[in-house]
Amino acid sequence: MGSAPEINNSTIEERRAYIKERFPCIADCDMCGLCKVFRGKDAETAYADYIDGNRDFTEVSADYK
Repeated sequence: MGSAPEINNSTIEERRAYIKERFPCIADCDMCGLCKVFRGKDAETAYADYIDGNRDFTEVSADYK
């Protein structure tokens, strides 16, 4: 998987697809842990600012470190 699409050079659909591919829900919270990392949110909700083009991927990622 490559790096996150830049906001200036991608569409909302491309950014959403990247997030879905990078953080897939495997429907087994005990094995995965993404919901815990994202404080109870799914990845699409957690990265909504990135998907909508308001903040870049690294800025949003910093919220969850």
